Parts: sequence; structure tokens; C-alpha cells
Amino acid sequence: MNARRVWIVIAVAALLGSAGALVVAAATGATAHELRHLGVLFLTSVAITSLLVAFAATRLERLSIRQRLVMIALFVTGTIFVNLVVLAQQMFVSSHDARQLTVLLVYAVAIGIGASIALSRSMIAAVDRLTETARDVGAGHLDARSAVDAAGPELDLLAATLDQMAERLQGSIESERIADRVRRDLVTAVSHDLRTPLADLRAMVEAVDDGIVDDAESLRSYITEMKNSVHSLGRLVEDLFELVQLDASAIATETRRARLEVVVAAAVDSCRGGAFEKHLRVETSLGDAGQRLCSPRLTRVVQNLLQNAIRHTPEDGTVRVEASVDTDRLELVVSDNGEGIPESQLGRVFEPFWRGDAARATPGAGLGLALAKRITETLGGDIHVDSSPREGTRFAIVLPV
Repeated sequence: MNARRVWIVIAVAALLGSAGALVVAAATGATAHELRHLGVLFLTSVAITSLLVAFAATRLERLSIRQRLVMIALFVTGTIFVNLVVLAQQMFVSSHDARQLTVLLVYAVAIGIGASIALSRSMIAAVDRLTETARDVGAGHLDARSAVDAAGPELDLLAATLDQMAERLQGSIESERIADRVRRDLVTAVSHDLRTPLADLRAMVEAVDDGIVDDAESLRSYITEMKNSVHSLGRLVEDLFELVQLDASAIATETRRARLEVVVAAAVDSCRGGAFEKHLRVETSLGDAGQRLCSPRLTRVVQNLLQNAIRHTPEDGTVRVEASVDTDRLELVVSDNGEGIPESQLGRVFEPFWRGDAARATPGAGLGLALAKRITETLGGDIHVDSSPREGTRFAIVLPV
């Protein structure tokens, strides 16, 4: 607030106070002459007080809160003292009464200054704490919090706003760090998973091109291996593209629906070749749940779970797809009697690009389960895993009906 606005506010307040005092004087029987005399005195007091306040306002801007409160107490009591001295002179108050009035005013000044200092302690402590917190946050200590309480509504709100800002900033930076770590993991994982099929393709193409392999049987074998490498690259690119492009809001607005039995059948058909090569049995038991409608995107979830089960189930094993439904949820389970997952690794199976050490040599980029979890959650459901080494693994998808 600049000096002009301060002067206007004080002048208006003084005029209102003077008008109120004149009303009280008139109500208590003051004569017209006395009222005019008081009016002149009040107008003079208003002018002097307003000028002094406007002058003091420009000086207070450079002072601390404690100094401001002390100066305000001094100024208020000093203004009262000056006004009373002038009024006492005009009203011919006795010197004895004037001395008593002066003593009382000095006492009032001391009390006002003491009260200002005492009452300002909590406010100043809160401001100091806010300043220290802002400095710490600016220096990179994002866990700093002001913890200001009962310092007044304005300072409490400022402290809460500062703490919320620091918390959001900390969360944003932590998210950026996680995203950066995921990007590094992505580059590492993709580099690893691209290197093997590309190296195989290059070696086989060069062998054929150089004439090292020229008999029909060897050529067919090489072509089969090259086809497998191309399929591995295709799955990796497809998983990467879908994981990046997956949009929760887009899925939420989808209107396409398919019966669960059709979704499961499509997923089983896409994995039948891998199961046949390992002589695995793929059994389905959907019951009444098979007639329920669901998002066609669930096909990819079941497909990824089946591929994972087939990959980690020994020959002549069994992979089962079961479903059940009640009033408010649909449960879809993919289980196997394969090698299982160690308990220490269960918490990481849904992480992108993560694979257990025993599975590093197996096909896949470690994206299938991460993609299954992402799709399931965007459909409003949940997915969890139970497993025991050498006994098998059970993935359960729970979706709202």
C-alpha cells in the first residue's frame, strides 16, 4: 500500500471517528458553540494525524515485523498523547491533571511496546521458519517442510501452500527421475534384445550370401531360424509400440465389446504353435463367464500371460485358462505347472524389461507382463500373481462387471 492510499485510509478513519465523537458530544448535551469548537479541533487533529501516518508508512517499509509493531505502538500512543495534550490546553485542564494524564500515557506506551514484542514472537518465528524452508527448497532439499501452526490464518495458509508446493515439486522431480531410469532401462533392455536376433540374422544371411550353406536342408533350417528371429523382433517392436501408445482415457471411452469366450479363444489360437512345439496342453474352463462381454483388449492380456506360461512350463506340462463371475466382478485365471517364480522375484514380475536371471536366455523383451498389467489397470481391474518354485504359477485378473 503506497503512502497516498495509507493517507486516504487514515483520513477517512479519523473523519469517521471525529463524526462519531461529535454525535456522542451532542447526545450528552454539548452546546452548538462547543460542538463547533470540537469540530475545529478534530479537523486539525485529523489533518496532522493523517500527514504523520503517511510519513511513517514510507519509513516502516524498511523495518522488520517486530520493529514495525513497536513503531506502530509508539506512533499510536504518541498520536493519542499529542491529541490529548492539545485538547487539554484548549479545555484548560489543570497542570495536576495533565501530569497524571502524561504518566498514564507513558505507562500505556510501555505496555503497548511490551505487548507488541510479546505478540510478535510467534509471528516472527513463523516467518523465519517459512524463510528457512523456502531457502532449503531452493537449495534442493525438497523434503524440507515449514511445519508452521497457529501463526495466524494468513501465515498458516502461506505455510500450507509452501509445503504443498514443495511436495508437488518433490513428486515431480521423483517422477522425472523414475522416468529417466525407465528410459535408461529401456535403452539397455532393447539393445540387449535387439542384439541377439539381429546378430543371428546377420550371421545366417552372410552364410547364405557367401555360399557357405547351399544344400536344401540347411537352407530350410536357416530360413526357419531367420523367421524366428524376425518374429522376435516383431514382437518386441509391437510390445514397445503398444506400451508407449497405451492411453487410459482412450480405453475408457471405447465402446467395442466381445464375449469372453471369443477373447480367450483368440488368445489361445495365437499361442497354439508354441504350445504344440513343447507338447503342452492348453485347457480352458470358462463356464457361464464365457458369455460375459469385455473389452477386446483383454485378448492381448491373456495372450501375454499364455506366452509367459508356455515359455516357463516344461514339455508335456499343462496350461489352464479359467474364469468365474459374480455380481460385481469377473475373474480370469491363467495357471501352469511349470518352474514357478522365486518369492524374492514376485514383486518385480510386472516391471518393464525385467526378467529373472534364469530367463535371460529365453525369448521376449520382458514387456509382456508389464503390458498385461497396464492394460488391466486401464480397464479398471487388477492383476496379481501367486507362485511356488517347481509347482507352477497362477496369474489372476479381476475386472469389474
